[in-house]
Amino acid sequence: MAAGSYKQFCPVAMAAEILCTRWTVVLLRELVAGSTRFNDLRRGVPRMSPALLSQRLKELEAAGIVRRERSDSEPGILEYRLTPAGRELDKIVEGFGIWGQRRVKAELSLQNLDAQLLMWDLRRNLNPTPLPRRRNVIQFIYPELPANRQSWWLIVDPTDGVDLCSIDPGFEVDLYVSVDLRTMTAIWMGLDTVRAAVGNNRMRLTGDRDIASAMQSWLGLSPFAKEQKLAS
Repeated sequence: MAAGSYKQFCPVAMAAEILCTRWTVVLLRELVAGSTRFNDLRRGVPRMSPALLSQRLKELEAAGIVRRERSDSEPGILEYRLTPAGRELDKIVEGFGIWGQRRVKAELSLQNLDAQLLMWDLRRNLNPTPLPRRRNVIQFIYPELPANRQSWWLIVDPTDGVDLCSIDPGFEVDLYVSVDLRTMTAIWMGLDTVRAAVGNNRMRLTGDRDIASAMQSWLGLSPFAKEQKLAS
């Protein structure tokens, strides 16, 4: 699979030929997190070209890590699902994330800001339990970004789940969250908190007070947010 073989019989080298091509581990992160459709995978790796994503999926399929099948709910749609061999990689992907959260300096992580990826991750891990049992619409506004990328809407519905829109869905907004992208990313990573950001005016919450007060508990944080940074 790799462009060049290590030409070693060592299992580590042979596994690296499959797993260490560019974007492969990040793509596996999306598959492990539950994304199955091509467009959803693209949203999880927005800087990866569609052609390269297609190539990597074919390579993972050839390696027996992914299988391609028709959707049960929409037979015309193809889905990519981890095989039992692919599921064995869960702990490896988790290990990468834990090591990165503990060992990579926060300053380095926060140099790589991406509103689209952040909002996709917030959508994926959002906890609807603290929210009212009705449709809730939360608009995130990043004032420092260009006008066409400033606003994102999370729509939380008891029946339909959580959806993300980059274009105004036309619903009444329950809570407006105005915050800079660096602060929101730090909160998602577990390096900051809503309370601290509101307290020093880096975040402004306008709208439903109950939704605002519960924000830290319904936010979809990184699965590695609980891991503490360790000294180098």
